[in-house]
Amino acid sequence: MDKKLLDILACPLCKSPLIYDQQQQELLCKADGLAFPVRDAIPVMLEDEARALSQDEIDALHK
Repeated sequence: MDKKLLDILACPLCKSPLIYDQQQQELLCKADGLAFPVRDAIPVMLEDEARALSQDEIDALHK
């Protein structure tokens, strides 16, 4: 993921910064507990496409 793109992207729901999970190819929002997929290097920033993070994933983000 391009660092410049990641710097300007924000959660479409709460406008919080996102964290890129390279292994899972997802952009994570700590505030909403959502993971937005990245498909073919293109972030899919739609609420309907996001998945809810598990409690373990949320806890790991807050460490």
